[in-house]
Amino acid sequence: MKKLKVYLETTIFNFFYADDAPDKRDDTIKLFKEIAERKNEAYTSYAVVNEINKASDETKQKLFRLFNEYPVAVLDEGEEVDKLADIYIAEGIIPLKYRDDAVHIAMATITGMDIILSWNFKHIVKRKTVIMVNLINTREGYKNIDIYSPSEVIENEDE
Repeated sequence: MKKLKVYLETTIFNFFYADDAPDKRDDTIKLFKEIAERKNEAYTSYAVVNEINKASDETKQKLFRLFNEYPVAVLDEGEEVDKLADIYIAEGIIPLKYRDDAVHIAMATITGMDIILSWNFKHIVKRKTVIMVNLINTREGYKNIDIYSPSEVIENEDE
């Protein structure tokens, strides 16, 4: 089976250490293990790096450690990403207040990712978001993208 190009949104890094959400934490750790085993190609962006930089020093250190321990490439945003993110906002898919969420989706779309992985069920991992994003992507000449939580893509022990 072909390796998937997966975009890791900020919540993926946060839930690696989420002791208050053990199921999500465990699935996130399994995801990173699969990334280490090169089952998928993992990418993120400077939008994620910027969000992590807003955290406390202790949290920042823990989260950035994941970049050193796992093969996750960091992608640069550009004008095209900003333009597509602005379209998602203008079309009412993502609220302006959560522009970073639109940037994540636009970055993954423009760089040709197969899927976006996120624990953000409010704006990203949501049926309406997937449908509307893909309508916009088609209209704007981009390929469709799938959006999932890690639980939906990690391999189960019994598979």
